[in-house]
Order: sequence, then C-alpha cells, then structure tokens
Amino acid sequence: MRLPFSKKVYSEEETVSLANEFIEILAPGDVIVLNGNLGSGKTFFIKHALKNFGIENVSSPTFAIVNEYSGKYDFYHFDFYRINNPAELFDIGINDYLNNNGAITFIEWGNLIPQVLPHQRKEISITLAEDFSRTFDFRQYE
Repeated sequence: MRLPFSKKVYSEEETVSLANEFIEILAPGDVIVLNGNLGSGKTFFIKHALKNFGIENVSSPTFAIVNEYSGKYDFYHFDFYRINNPAELFDIGINDYLNNNGAITFIEWGNLIPQVLPHQRKEISITLAEDFSRTFDFRQYE
C-alpha cells in the first residue's frame, strides 16, 4: 500500500484484509489517526491490525482514554471521543506516548482535538454508507 490510498469495502472480511495490508507499512514511531462517525469501524480496524502483532485483547479505550498493549512493539490506543479539554491529554502524558519512537500509536477521533496531533502521522478517514459499505481514505502527513 502506498499513501494516499482509498478503498471501498463491503464486508468485515474485506475490512480485515485491508487492515492486514495496512500493517505492512507500519513502523515503530508511527502515529495513526482514525476518523469517522460512530459505528464506522475504527476500533474494528485497529483490533484486526493488531491481531497481526499477536495482540488479541483489543478493546475501545473510550472511557480509559488510552489502552496499552505489548507484543512485537508497544502499542498505544487512544480514543479522544470523551475528551472535553486538551489539558486532559497533557495530564496523562500524551507527549510521552507520542514521542516514544519504539511504539506504534493509534488515535480514534483525532479530528476532535487536532491541536495535539503530531505533524507527521498517517490518517484514515472512514465513511459509512447507507448500504453499510465503508470507504477508507488513507493519507500521510509529513
């Protein structure tokens, strides 16, 4: 996969396949931001991407703000949905997470607090259609 990239998927199986393809371009230090409406498949995509690294217990960090997983690399999984103030993220040390060049960080709902996102990141926008198909738009920001 080369970014930018866009693909429409029609099933969970196709989403899993897309997640499997995406992990091939990941490296320690990467920050991946996923944006999309509720139910668009952000957590599902992350869950299946991390399965490739032997991580089986992925869940949404909506109430915890961040979940940490260890495998081949360290993984951080943020959810900004319930954040009311960027200061909440700084209180939990988001800069330490984002500056860990040995880890891969996933952020759901990054569009809600863009001022804390690093300039260098990959972004995935997921659009859910009425027929439940999803369009994944992948971009690289330097």
